[in-house]
This record gives sequence, structure tokens and C-alpha cells, in this order.
Amino acid sequence: MSAGAQAHWPYPRWVAHRGAGKLAPENTLAAFRLGASQGYRMYECDAKLSADGVVFLLHDATLERTTNGSGVAGEQPWTQLSQLDAGGWHSRAFAGEPLATLEAVARHCQAHGHWLNIEIKPTPGTELATGRAVAQAAARLWAGDAARAPFLTSFQPEALQGAREAAPHLPRGLLLDTLREGWRDMAPSLGCVAVVFNHALWDTSTVAQARELGLRTLAYTVNDEWAAQRLLDLGLDGIITDRVDLFAPAR
Repeated sequence: MSAGAQAHWPYPRWVAHRGAGKLAPENTLAAFRLGASQGYRMYECDAKLSADGVVFLLHDATLERTTNGSGVAGEQPWTQLSQLDAGGWHSRAFAGEPLATLEAVARHCQAHGHWLNIEIKPTPGTELATGRAVAQAAARLWAGDAARAPFLTSFQPEALQGAREAAPHLPRGLLLDTLREGWRDMAPSLGCVAVVFNHALWDTSTVAQARELGLRTLAYTVNDEWAAQRLLDLGLDGIITDRVDLFAPAR
């Protein structure tokens, strides 16, 4: 792709963070169902590997915050992880909600004609292997639905490299919380089609720099009207939000 030539971008502008933000237990099928009920057609989620190689959804390296389990999630087999309650921590209404596999989320998205942004969230020390495994799983699960291929992102360059090796056809994006030196070289070197910044990092200069490289522009996590309007005025391609109750995605 020549500099300044942006990649094909089929994705909706509004993206529901972790399924439905904070209105349901994050990264569970309950959250995806709630996001869909609010009119969202694209979701962000976090994916990692169980000890026996199952790709499942969880943000943290450890289980304590969002399940009734304990310890490092990636060191436990799926048979054990699948028995955990991943909803009771949020509210009584969601008690008993299990952890979700990427396969289950893929089925949900395909049944509704929706899109998914999969953030590769490796257990520390497994970046390359997790990137490869998540991309391989995504390529297999969406093999019959190329028009809605998932968008893979990560803060970890090694994970993106693994994804590139395993499924080079799947679009990738580099996540950044700060403007680390060399990001303008790093994103293209990893074959990324987009950069996903903390929303505070976007201004006319960073948008121009990204577009000059042919990169699509996305922001997380946007929960205030003023912040959303600022980003819309800048022309961003994607806005990731917890507030699925506040922002109507069809706007």
C-alpha cells in the first residue's frame, strides 16, 4: 500500500467496549447480547490462551477481578476455567454467567451479522504464541465470512507479529496508551492498517500523521459527549465506548 492510501475499512464507527462496557459483565456473551440490544454492530473484546490452548475472553492476567476464580488464568485448563462464575462480581442478575470462548463469540457475531475487534491480551511471556493462536483461531472461525473478518489489535508488538505470521490476511492495529517513540515506524513494520490510541492522544497533528501513513484511526475508551464530539470532528474511523446506553451507534 502506498503512503496515504488507506486500507478498505468495512467496520462501523461505534464499537462497544468489552461487549457492553460496564452495563454487563465484560467479555461475556451477556455483554454482547446487551450491546446488540442497544443497536451496536461491532464489539471489542480481550482474548488470551488457556493452559491447554483454548482461546477465551478475559482482560486481566489473573481471575480475581472478574470471576470467582483465582490465580493466573493462562496457567489453568479450559475445563477448569469454564466452571467459573464470570458474572456474579458485576451484579446478582448476571450470577452464573460463564467465561466465553472466542468460538462462542464468533457464532454470536455471525448469527447477527456483526463485527468484532479482538484485542490480543497475552499472559505475560506468551506474546508471540498468543498472537499466533488467536489469529489462527480467528482465521478458522471466520473462514466462511470474509466480509466480516475480525480486526486484531494489541499493545504488544510481538503479539501482532505472531498474528501476522499466522493469518496475514486479517487486518491488524497497534494499540497505544502513550505516544511511544517510533510508533510511526512500528505500525507499518507490523503490517498494521490502523492505530488505536487513548482518545486524549488524538489531535489534528496525530490524525494527519496517521493518515499520511495510510493508517485508519480509532480511539478508546470514549465515555463523554464532549470527547466523542471532538473525535467525530477530527474524523476518526472508530470510537470505542463503555457508554452503549449514551451513544446511539447509528448517529
